[in-house]
Amino acid sequence: MMRLFVAVRPPPAVRDALLAIMGGVAAARWQADDQLHMTLRFIGEVDRHLARDIAASLAEVHHPPIAATLGRRGSFATRGRPHALWIGVEPAAALTTLHHKVDQALRRAGVPADTRAFVPHVTLARIGRDAGPIDAFIASRPAAAPFPIDGFTLFESHLTRAAAVYTPVADYRL
Repeated sequence: MMRLFVAVRPPPAVRDALLAIMGGVAAARWQADDQLHMTLRFIGEVDRHLARDIAASLAEVHHPPIAATLGRRGSFATRGRPHALWIGVEPAAALTTLHHKVDQALRRAGVPADTRAFVPHVTLARIGRDAGPIDAFIASRPAAAPFPIDGFTLFESHLTRAAAVYTPVADYRL
């Protein structure tokens, strides 16, 4: 079995800018450079046969490149308790269209449709109950130059005790 997801890796300069803003929240578990990505679609556990079908179907996705920028910061919460810090990626409309095209390709390959709301973002940190206040981190907004999104990647995720390790399976150009 393979644990798969489809994502965009920001270019090195954008990842450097993201690494530079990490901090200021006690006990946050900040992402490493090799973990920074914007998920277009989480797939989950699939067998190798379906993984091959997924890889082939994703090759049929057509979308123009996107000039993206980093947006506002936010957090995801469960039952009112924040568990992740993120930074948005804009323009949301173009990224949502790309997400839908990826989702359609995955459905053609036999993957059930995505039922979760799509929020274009890069996760910056995981936070637990012992994390410090997050309001100041969320309130600031970095100045960022536009960067190109001209492709996406099918990744395999290997969960370890220390962190998730992401291995590219296939790259796709827009």
